[in-house]
Amino acid sequence: MAPSHTLSTIVDNRQRRVHRHRLVVALLLLLLAGVFCLTLSLGQSFTPPGDVLRVLLGEDVAGASFTVGQLRLPRALLSVLAGLSFGLGGVAFQIMLRNPLASPDIIGISSGASAAAVFAIVVLSLSGPIVSIVAVVAGLGVALLVYGLSFTNGVAGTRLILVGIGVSAMLESVIAYLLSQAPAWSLQEAMRWLTGSVNGAQLSQSLPLILGLVVFGALLLSRGRDLEALRLGDDTAAGLGVRVARTRVIVIVAAVGLIASATAVTGPIAFVAFLSGPIAARLIGSNGSLPIPSALIGATLVLVGDYAGQFLLPGRYPVGVITGALGAPYLIFLIVRVNRAGGSL
Repeated sequence: MAPSHTLSTIVDNRQRRVHRHRLVVALLLLLLAGVFCLTLSLGQSFTPPGDVLRVLLGEDVAGASFTVGQLRLPRALLSVLAGLSFGLGGVAFQIMLRNPLASPDIIGISSGASAAAVFAIVVLSLSGPIVSIVAVVAGLGVALLVYGLSFTNGVAGTRLILVGIGVSAMLESVIAYLLSQAPAWSLQEAMRWLTGSVNGAQLSQSLPLILGLVVFGALLLSRGRDLEALRLGDDTAAGLGVRVARTRVIVIVAAVGLIASATAVTGPIAFVAFLSGPIAARLIGSNGSLPIPSALIGATLVLVGDYAGQFLLPGRYPVGVITGALGAPYLIFLIVRVNRAGGSL
């Protein structure tokens, strides 16, 4: 009876985790959909939901077609797509390295894309899609550099984070130097890009993010089981049949692709990739699957942050300012908590 009882307990626990995961995902989807609809209806003026729906269906509605179709919809859609990319890419690093500090904001990937974009804008006088391509390539290059520098008989999460922080500091110095030498006509564009913003969003900008999610997001989710196994440690994952080195490379390429493609369009929206995973872990539980909830939380954070920056504060602020104000205190809290517990980063 004892083995049967144990098996029944395991099955019950698994079912509870599955039900909790589905419930949280459903609630997050409803929350995201609600905020998305709110941003389309409510701004400096109110647009009735019926008119919003008619615009989305392609009808020409006086006033609403411009307000919703040209201003609000591109901004909201870009926020959702960028948030999905940041949330999914960020949690992949945190799961793989089993460390909440292992996010692109911390380990230099965002800084690499930013430095390359600023160089392209200030020195090469480039603009538009070319800057995005340069940022994506640089993000991938910095990820490979950090991975290579931290590789010594394998990659330890703490070592990779420390190397990434060092690389990030150097890249931030490069950015500061470039900005100090920038002429006035390119300085404003570079600063707008560095802040992280969806100002001036256009529907055409959504295409690279959609392609990134389709290609890199699908690749990352296809390795979901292997990624979950890595949470148990490399040795345990290998014992379960996971090809650890291969999985790490695939996850890094997919996650960096997501982060770099989003950064290339919106700039480095601070701390969304860092915050999404820990929030999802709080909601799902320590043993639940995190990628999809983290992606939904990332989208909600960017959407809410952009709306708050436009309408809920005395002035108008880019979304990166809002998310940075939320993420910085949490980063300090996390470091203090780990230090008091006597653990390592």
